[in-house]
Amino acid sequence: MSEQEVDLFVIGAGSGGVRAARVSAQFGAKVAIAEEFRIGGTCVIRGCVPKKLLVYASAYGSGFREAQGYGWSAENISFDWNALIAAKDVEIDRLSGIYRRNLGNAGVAAFEERAELIGDGKVKLVKSGQVFAAKKILIATGGTPRRIGFPGEELSISSNEVFHLETLPKKILIAGGGYIACEFASIFAGLGVETSLVYRRDTVLRGFDDDLRTHIHNELIAHGVRVITHASIKEIAKQDAKKGGGLLVQLDNGQPMVVDQVMMAVGRVAATAGLGLDVAGVKADRSGAIQVDEFGQTNVPGVFAIGDVTDRINLTPVAIREGAAFADSEFGDRRHSFDHKDVASAVFTQPPAGSVGLSEADARAEYGEIDIYKDAFRPMRHTLSGIEERYLMKLVVRASDQVVVGVHLVSDAAPEIIQVAAVAVKAGLTKAQWDETCAVHPTAAEELVLMRQKFQPPVLEDGEAL
Repeated sequence: MSEQEVDLFVIGAGSGGVRAARVSAQFGAKVAIAEEFRIGGTCVIRGCVPKKLLVYASAYGSGFREAQGYGWSAENISFDWNALIAAKDVEIDRLSGIYRRNLGNAGVAAFEERAELIGDGKVKLVKSGQVFAAKKILIATGGTPRRIGFPGEELSISSNEVFHLETLPKKILIAGGGYIACEFASIFAGLGVETSLVYRRDTVLRGFDDDLRTHIHNELIAHGVRVITHASIKEIAKQDAKKGGGLLVQLDNGQPMVVDQVMMAVGRVAATAGLGLDVAGVKADRSGAIQVDEFGQTNVPGVFAIGDVTDRINLTPVAIREGAAFADSEFGDRRHSFDHKDVASAVFTQPPAGSVGLSEADARAEYGEIDIYKDAFRPMRHTLSGIEERYLMKLVVRASDQVVVGVHLVSDAAPEIIQVAAVAVKAGLTKAQWDETCAVHPTAAEELVLMRQKFQPPVLEDGEAL
């Protein structure tokens, strides 16, 4: 079979790969792209988008309860898991179709099969055997759920399979303490599932600000999640039907548990296994993440990588911006790279969290003296609902020039608020400029421009701070 020549071959049709392919084609490049699963990638097919739909669904249960405090009543409320999954699948099909059409409209040749590097600037489609000679190759294969390797792990599911469960479990154990684990713990608890979370560290969301971590940890418990820390799964086995069936889980702290489902959410690794990196001479770290410079260039001329496969900041909007910067630099008229500093993120727990900039600990390590402004409070909406849920607002300020270097929120609107707060942090606005901004009342967000008192940690009698 003869080789086809292209200016760019993109491996992986997720958000980052699709953006790079489309923009490059719009600059006049001849582009081909391959995706082994479904066009749209993790975020659209089995990540951010379907997860957020499940988050919405899980919030209605508590919403009905809260509404009673406002005079509403409803009878015979029920939930249908299969109806939710069917509706979700329709929406995902629609979005995947849009991605496919957009590629076609841009003139990109799309192939729904696995592609691998075979060296010398060439890519092979595994199913058809077709070979492409590419002037440039962009790897955008994203990540895949991490597996540990303990006995019985094959009886568990990951964030790939969770969107396709045939029935809603009555009891679930989720292993992990990051975004995915905490979000699905909130989802299942909100849907009425008896939910447990097991995590090997002291509290959830490692890498976030400590106050935010503690707040979310406590809210998980308040929303019905059993949180087990300093423990990991040691073994999973099917329990005899005479004993009630289900899965018998042994934790390494000696505690046994019987559940209907176990979900492993212990992180993700770069999806580079069998990609042909060794054949092409592309360097990767021990976990498989491809090593790149600020422009996405690997150690091999003409081979680039963007997104989660590089394990820098594993967020969809980052992959999109990296893909656009790649296309601008390699096929457009503007060479630039994406600035990875002060990227905002959200965790869709109940309530959700939003964060941008430095945590208190990181700010102290980098700048030494800092000022902290924070408040935790029961929001106005719960004065009648009777719910004890609390919000958190926190600003981290560099003492030397009073620039706000971190914002950390927990509230129903935190993901929306943090997007705008990120503009202020990115612009380097000072605490005085935040204070000069008039509040919008009554909102939870107004607290961000009303906090005037620096937080002073309590001290012990001997003068040592807690």
